[in-house]
Amino acid sequence: MHLDRREALRKLAAGGVGAATAPLWSQRLTELALAHSDPHAHTAAAAAGAAPWTPKLLDAHQNATVVALSELIIPETDTPGARAAKVNEFVDLVLADAGPAEQREFLRGLAWMDARSRELFGGDFVAVTPEQQTALLTIVSSPANKSAGDQLGRDFFESIKSLTVMGYYTTEIGLRQELGEDGGVFFADYPGCQHPQHKG
Repeated sequence: MHLDRREALRKLAAGGVGAATAPLWSQRLTELALAHSDPHAHTAAAAAGAAPWTPKLLDAHQNATVVALSELIIPETDTPGARAAKVNEFVDLVLADAGPAEQREFLRGLAWMDARSRELFGGDFVAVTPEQQTALLTIVSSPANKSAGDQLGRDFFESIKSLTVMGYYTTEIGLRQELGEDGGVFFADYPGCQHPQHKG
């Protein structure tokens, strides 16, 4: 059974993301990301760059944080990860076209990640070790974490996971090297992330 590309992307982004319970701002960003999910547009934008890419909305520190987060979500293994696929550029593009409320909540989430990282490990998210970064993501992604203080972090992490998945699987790297597809059709059943560190 096959699905059209947009519905497949919706399923990929929703897998394990708790889309039904996501806050409205996160749902709106996911829908906007779907509108930007033309693989040809994303790949062309990434390849067009005679001039160096500069973010439309994110500042340098925010962009570096998005790069680090997305790479932890889809790391380089035997295939390139989110950093190589320039997922941060996709996230910035979606945010630049989002409404002020969605932008504000996403950026609040980024700031929360830094604040929580400083609280736990003494440095911003991008400044701590990969092991500490992973430990923080484990905290915010744990179903057992019901802390009201971590709610913004949980909502933000679900949102950036969704954007990362869509950004990755609309690039040549994601389409060809991971899925082996040309972007026209996808299989209805997606087995989930195959990276060992994300199983469990």
